[in-house]
Amino acid sequence: MTSFRTTSVGEVRDLAIAALENAGVPGPGVDAELLIGHVLGMGRGQVQAAIVMGREVSGEHADEIAALVERRATREPLQHILGVAPFRALELFVGPGVFVPRPETEQVAQFAIDALGADSAPEPIGIDLGTGSGAIALAMATEVPHARIYAAENSVDAFIWAKQNFRKVGASNATLVFDDLAGAFSELDGQVSVVISNPPYVPAAAIPRDPEVRFFDPAAALYGGEDGLDVVRQLSVTAARLLRPGGTLVIEHGELQGEAIRDILTRDGWRAAATFRDLTQRDRTTTALRA
Repeated sequence: MTSFRTTSVGEVRDLAIAALENAGVPGPGVDAELLIGHVLGMGRGQVQAAIVMGREVSGEHADEIAALVERRATREPLQHILGVAPFRALELFVGPGVFVPRPETEQVAQFAIDALGADSAPEPIGIDLGTGSGAIALAMATEVPHARIYAAENSVDAFIWAKQNFRKVGASNATLVFDDLAGAFSELDGQVSVVISNPPYVPAAAIPRDPEVRFFDPAAALYGGEDGLDVVRQLSVTAARLLRPGGTLVIEHGELQGEAIRDILTRDGWRAAATFRDLTQRDRTTTALRA
């Protein structure tokens, strides 16, 4: 059991960083400050200011911080411990049973947001298939408020988290349903401007490197069949049904899958399939236009 026998925020931070470094946690300084802030009710900047000012920590708070650091040292995701994850301008509830939204997905969502914003329809329709926590759908709804946004999720655990987030954000233009992506939103066939998805795309035999992913992310949100593209193939069919001619499909995927996904989409009759790199120069997003 980790124990911090100390009285200052700075000493607690140093001990937390050492424990996290020893466990191989990436970015231990950031995580240490966020965990300390979670217990003390502070943001990172306030924690840093408290360190400079030599602020003391009560024994009770030091014990609470030590307990959270011990959890993080087991590689439990920081977002599970804090109970929230940032996504663009949003802060979303997350925990066991739902995929934690990643920073790279924020850039993927931008493609859908831009396409919705450029659409000439007075109320363009955007759909997020396999919404998980609701991150992409709620980003579209809040950043393109004149659009109508629909989201589908078929995992009971993930749907519970998404429902909480839809309630928290309160976007009146966003609708969440419990449904499989294959048959979702048939009443909107041929009317949709944008379909986006971050589907499970890890090949069945692959083992994610990070323990946070391997042991804590739900398998249904990770694995996409033998080559990782089973859900992408279904997504191609579903999106073709939903989108109006000229509508945009946006897919997040692994860095080595762009070419294979473009081939799938082109064979299915999509136009202008193209793959784009993220800020780390890895292929991350493929888009295509409905013929």
